[in-house]
Parts: sequence; structure tokens; C-alpha cells
Amino acid sequence: MTRWVDNGELWTADRPWWACLPLQHSRFDERGFVLQVVQPGLLGLMDGSVSTLAPIFTSAFATNLSRVAFLVGLSASIGAVISMGFAEALSDTGELTGRGGPIQRGLITAVSTFLGGILHSLPFLIPHVHHALSFAYVVVGVELVVIAWIRYRVFQMPLTKSIVQVVLGGVLVFATGVALGYA
Repeated sequence: MTRWVDNGELWTADRPWWACLPLQHSRFDERGFVLQVVQPGLLGLMDGSVSTLAPIFTSAFATNLSRVAFLVGLSASIGAVISMGFAEALSDTGELTGRGGPIQRGLITAVSTFLGGILHSLPFLIPHVHHALSFAYVVVGVELVVIAWIRYRVFQMPLTKSIVQVVLGGVLVFATGVALGYA
């Protein structure tokens, strides 16, 4: 089945769309894609989604101000981007592990960390904090289910097990934020 034409080259079901990504290996293989793109992306998405929950919800419950919760979420997201991007880029050169170049991995991790952290911060642009919280709950739920689905799809983990693991981590961090917000 032909998917699209790119520079006169037909992409078929035998050659997936990600084969054109500039991976470290000269020949594309699915393992390389998982190690060099999916894994750092999922790492960032998970960290951004989970690590920013406590600060955002603590500030929302403690202050009852959407603006403060948004600024805390934005700053936590940016801090996580810097931390995770550098951590992934400096963790190894990729030569021994086959995980790809450090700059590529660092950038993928940084972008996905920002995405994971900022998505549930955006509802706090709504001025009324209770409406913002209601919308943020939905966004967090969708984020966690998407992470679980990626783990299921790429790593062939049972979907129920993946959802339980990811949601459990999110609930623990969220509960911490709520408890500290009411302290």
C-alpha cells in the first residue's frame, strides 16, 4: 500500500514513515527507532506530565489563583525541559548503547518534556480557578492514558497493566500536590 510520495520516492507499508528520520545508523531498523526516538520522547513526556503535577496543583489549591498556577506550571515545565534535556544528552554518547546522538536525544526529550508539562498548565489560563482545575483534570487524564497507550503500542505491554502503572504514578504525585496545597 502506497502512503505518499516524497521527493519522487514511494513510501510503502514495507518502509515506514520514520525511515526518513536522521538516525545514527545508516540502515534503519525498528529497534534503532525505539531507542533513538520513542524512548527519549516517552521519557520526556512521562517526566513532564508527572513531575509538574505537584507544583501546579499545590499552587492552584494553596492560592486559588489560576494565574499563579499557570506561572508555576510554566516555570516547572521550563525547568524540567532544561534538566531532562541536559540529563538525556549527557547520559551517554550513544556509541556503546546505540541510543543515537546525544544532541538528538536531548532535543527529543526536551521537547516532549515541555509538551507533557505545559499541556496541563494551559487550562490555568482560564481565570476562574475551579473551571481551570476541572479542565486540567481532564487534560491530565488524557495525558496519562496516551502515555500508557504508547507503552502498550511500542513496548507491547498489556494495556491494563500500563494504564495502572502510569495512572498510579500520576495519582501519587497529584495527591502530593493536593495535600501540600491544603496544608
